[in-house]
Amino acid sequence: MPRRVSLYSLTFSLPLLIWQLLFFVFPLVFLVALSFWTVKNFAMRPDFDGVNWVTMYGRAVFWQAYGTTFALAASAAILTSVLAFPCSYAIAFKLSESARRWAIFLMVIPFFTSYLVRVYSWQIFLSDRGIINVVLGWVGLGPFGMLNTVGATMVGYMTLAFPLVVLLQLFSLVFIDRSLIEAAHNMRCGRLRTVFEVVIPSARVGLTIAALFCFILTFGDFVSPVYLGGGDPTTLSILITDTTKSGQQWPRAAVIALTMIATLLVVAFVTVRFAYKGRSK
Repeated sequence: MPRRVSLYSLTFSLPLLIWQLLFFVFPLVFLVALSFWTVKNFAMRPDFDGVNWVTMYGRAVFWQAYGTTFALAASAAILTSVLAFPCSYAIAFKLSESARRWAIFLMVIPFFTSYLVRVYSWQIFLSDRGIINVVLGWVGLGPFGMLNTVGATMVGYMTLAFPLVVLLQLFSLVFIDRSLIEAAHNMRCGRLRTVFEVVIPSARVGLTIAALFCFILTFGDFVSPVYLGGGDPTTLSILITDTTKSGQQWPRAAVIALTMIATLLVVAFVTVRFAYKGRSK
């Protein structure tokens, strides 16, 4: 039988529907329409012309920026997930309930400050005369060029996503059935083997979603590639800025933005499908 929609449920779901329409559907529709507008004499004109799509997709710099952005975001998701797992594992299985609450509180504290401020603080550490090179100079090493590099960009990405990834992994690990771990130990399964054959498969959904969130955050990030990476190599977020500054080409920037949205939707769909693969409905 088809489920009847009651006035009560409709009333409480209405705010969510309005929010989705105002802040996602309408802007997305406008962005699609904007991508077909034309720019003449530095003025945008409503139109329905695919020249912006042909122009952007025909440029090598666009595909180079796309590949760079995807590779950096994927690398950040993998690296952050790998480095965050020992932290989340220790909090979930090694700390007491009280200590775990304090650890979660400490993980939330970085979100109290602006991401831009945290990135600027990394410039003090990574510059040629920064704190790290000064300390290395005391032992006769350096200076090493760390700022305006891909490595510095990755540091910024981890600054953005690491606390969130740890929290998402932690919330998945704490709900693992401890009897499965005890059974593995009773069968003389070592700690490391238990982690890879029991803990990680049991927390696969949470670990995968955490990596997905990291990819989403870093794929569209503008701050770290500019202020820590020096804008080289060019990412899609930087290309959007450069495109808007070049003759007010907002329609072409809309093409880049829509490509990014489509990529994130595809990645999210594939990742969620993998996360829930084989699970009972």
